[in-house]
Parts: sequence; C-alpha cells; structure tokens
Amino acid sequence: MEKLRRLWANKFVKSFAFALLAGLVFRLTTATKYSDDSEYLEAFWENYQVYAVPLPQAMSFAGEEVPLLDFEVRERIDREILVNTYYQSQTLLYFKRANRWFPIIEKILKEEGVPDDFKYLAVIESGLSNAISPAAAVGFWQFLKGTALENGLEVNDEIDERYHVEKSTRAACRYLKKAYAEFGSWSMVAAAYNMGLGGLRGQVKLQQLEDYHSLYLNPETARYLPRLLAVKAIMENPKKYGYRFREQHLYKPLKTVTVTVDTAISDLVAFAKSQGSDYKFLKLLNPWLRKSYLPNKSRKTYQIQFPHPDMFVAGEELKPQYQLPPVEEKLEAVAIPPAEVKFREVKHTVKKGEDLRAIAELFEVKAADIVRWNKLESTDLVKGQTLLIQIAEPLEAPAVQP
Repeated sequence: MEKLRRLWANKFVKSFAFALLAGLVFRLTTATKYSDDSEYLEAFWENYQVYAVPLPQAMSFAGEEVPLLDFEVRERIDREILVNTYYQSQTLLYFKRANRWFPIIEKILKEEGVPDDFKYLAVIESGLSNAISPAAAVGFWQFLKGTALENGLEVNDEIDERYHVEKSTRAACRYLKKAYAEFGSWSMVAAAYNMGLGGLRGQVKLQQLEDYHSLYLNPETARYLPRLLAVKAIMENPKKYGYRFREQHLYKPLKTVTVTVDTAISDLVAFAKSQGSDYKFLKLLNPWLRKSYLPNKSRKTYQIQFPHPDMFVAGEELKPQYQLPPVEEKLEAVAIPPAEVKFREVKHTVKKGEDLRAIAELFEVKAADIVRWNKLESTDLVKGQTLLIQIAEPLEAPAVQP
C-alpha cells in the first residue's frame, strides 16, 4: 500500500492518469453523442461554416477602373473571387509557380511596353505551365498554331516555340499591342485575347459599343476579365484571402547556363551528356525541342539551356527539421583510409574555333565543372579567353596495418 501511495505522489504518474481518464471520458462521450442522426445533423450545422468573401471596394485592370456599381459586373467578379479563393490547391500552385516565372514575364512585359497586369493572363490561361488545351492551344500563353506563326514563333515537328517561355511571352506582347492599337482599351485587349480580334470586332460592330463591361459576350469571354481581376486581387493580397505560406514553399527561379548552337544535333542525349548534364534536364529546360534530335537545316541559331551547377544546391526547405537518433553499429568495421587526391590548377587559353566540349575532352573533365570553376554565365567562348582547369592527380592510399 505504501508503494502505491508513493507512486501516486509522483507528479508524472498523476498527470498520466488524469490524461488517460480524460481520454476515456472523451471517447465514451463522443462515441454516444451523435448516435442519433438528428443530433449528428444538428451538430454538423452548428459547427460547419463557409464564409462569403468580401469584394474589394475598388478594382482596376491595367489602369482602367472597373465599374463595381454595375450589379452584373459585380456579380461576375464575385463568382470568380469565390471560385479562386476556395480552389485552394490550384491557387497555391499559382503562388508557387509565380515566384519562378513572374520575374521573367514581368521583365519582358516592361520591355515591350505592355501593362504588368497582363502577367495574370498567363496564370488564367495555363496556370503558368506548358499546358495543352482540347483545342490544341499550347504553352503559357495558349497559342493556336496559326496565331503563333502570325506572331513570329517557329512551330513545326522538331521545334515548337509556344513552349519557349521567353519567346512566347514576346509573341503574346505583339498580339496584345496589335489589339490595343485597334481597340484602345486594355480591358478590350484581354477580351480579344480570349475570343480573337475578329470575334470582338464583330461584337463591337453589332452592338455599337466599345466598352468591355457594357458588351453582351459569350459566357467564356464574359468571365475572362473577372477571372483576371479575381486572380490579381488574390495574388496581390494572399493573406487577405486566407493564404499562408513561407518563402521556402515557393518554387525558386531556375539558374541555367546557355549553350549557343547553329548546327544540326543528331543526338540530343549525347549532346546533353557532353555538356555534363542529361536528357531529362535538357527536355525540362528546353521543352520547345520536340524531338530527340535537332535537324536545323537552315542553320538557325538556338539558345539551349542547361542546369547551372548551383541549381542543385539544397535550399533551407530541404534541410531536415530534426535528426534521427544514431544507428548502433552491430559489427566493428576496419577503417580504410581513402586515397588522397592532389589537384593541380592549369590555365588554358581558348583557341579559335575551340568550344567547351572540346576543352573538356582535352583535359578529361566535365564541361559543367569548367563552368563552375570559372563561374561562367554562358558557354559561348571567345578566342584568347583564359580558363582555369582543375586536374586531379590521385595518390596511392597508405597500406592498412593489420
């Protein structure tokens, strides 16, 4: 009995006993609380809550005010804000991808003189991915083949620049500026992007109106600008719409090395290996290359991207949050000292016509290592350029003493 009294006096034991008792009471009460369907439904309706999303007091697109006092306009925007606020998984992907791709798109829009708000057009068109629609529209900007060719993109069996983010963004800017020259309104330009210049031109002529918000349009085009506005509102104010994430959750911009080619490549797999990479990353970074070879009969110049060595450096998000306990060694192992390696640094002066691949083969090193050692931003070399090469000279490992 004295043992039991001393045991009960222990604070840990007492806390554990109370926690166990509370758990048993909870299980018993919750197991019987909703045994009746009417009680369950009553509890469900009391506890389940979905909130309406307040609309902004004012909205604009590319500097043009949106007439929120028009109930029909307001209700269309309300629908899109609800849909995109409560489609959490998709909207979170928008934030993640935007961190990688918006800097590229924003820079090109600025250079081309197109309002920054049009970056959200790529979001609603493709979710910032190289999507393919049922109508065979392709890429971030969802170009049909004919429209892509009209706006300067190369599209054939081997090359499809609709998959090239930078080139397709410039093509989209050409289309947007052409539409603005005709309609004089960026809201109308967005509508034209969805239904085509001819389609919008026909509705303007029929209805004798040139204001997007006043036109009676097909359901898809009527939703188009409200979707843009909703995505813009949410992505500019994520916390306001309930989205919480940390910087480490977002996709980082891709750091690459550019290889310029103006000849045919018979085997892209071998070409990738010659650059110290592999076919997977060649295709991921250059999705516009549609085959496993590049004929290039016209000897055009192409820029092919490969991973920069720094791309594979783990970020903070990959560091473990905890450490596993060490594993006990069951057997004693004899430690074998590793072979020592001595590195000798040599300088190489680039000769006329010499490329990175040839230099790597000459010194029996990887092209990617030469890029890293010299912190090259491009693999285009010039005659007279000095490169540092690290040559490994392994030494024999010392003998293991018995």
